[in-house]
Amino acid sequence: MKRILSLLCTLLVVAELSAARIDTVAVFSPKMERAIETLVIVPEAEATQAMPVLYLLHGYGGDHTAWQKITDLRPLAEQYGMLIVCPDGENSWYWDSPTRPDSQFETFVSTELPAWVDAHYRTIPSREGRAITGLSMGGHGGLWIGIRHKHQFGAAGATSGGVDIRPFPKNWRMAEQLGTKEEQPERWNNYTVINQIASLQEGELAIIFDCGYDDFFYEVNCNLHAKLRKAGISHDFLVRPGAHNKAYWRISLPYQLLFFRNFFDRQNP
Repeated sequence: MKRILSLLCTLLVVAELSAARIDTVAVFSPKMERAIETLVIVPEAEATQAMPVLYLLHGYGGDHTAWQKITDLRPLAEQYGMLIVCPDGENSWYWDSPTRPDSQFETFVSTELPAWVDAHYRTIPSREGRAITGLSMGGHGGLWIGIRHKHQFGAAGATSGGVDIRPFPKNWRMAEQLGTKEEQPERWNNYTVINQIASLQEGELAIIFDCGYDDFFYEVNCNLHAKLRKAGISHDFLVRPGAHNKAYWRISLPYQLLFFRNFFDRQNP
């Protein structure tokens, strides 16, 4: 009987933690003139109070459902008290592509999507209530957009992020977005996260990023850490065992959510 009661209590706790719902929505992008599929994970408390929002970006080859397939976002949204918004970024690297008018995801994620979310949910509609992060390509996107749109996002991060694209000129169809590195070397320098550090001032943006020791992006993440330290920009940089895979990201995400929750609490006491 004790075992049965214990099991029932456990099931009730899991059910309570998973009370968040998942909305699948199509958000129209005026700049791209088309709708973008997006998941919105909505905690139960959103019905009665304004919530901070985390924009959570997927990696290359993924879509708006990718993070939910890695880990159930509903109990995390409940536990950390935030909406989680997962847009389909296609294989855009979250740039406004200078070569493809149909791929303008920097504008979509930084401006059009937050405006839509704020209009349709009970949010804290300011940079003090917004954070952005992602995995791999989405890690590039989280820091790229966070640094370049500090008026929109107060915190930004990456997990296993492609934070310097230049060592990988033949990979992940980036040349379709930018042109080849041989033809557009200046553009490749300008469109990489690590070269955005000069635009940061200390205290402007709360930053967290992490990477596994066995990840092919480990070296570029260490380089970003070194460049931030040299510039005097405070940040959290975590390294731990792991590779570029779902097992690593599943463990990484709660650390980042805790970082963002602490940021939101400091900004919105």
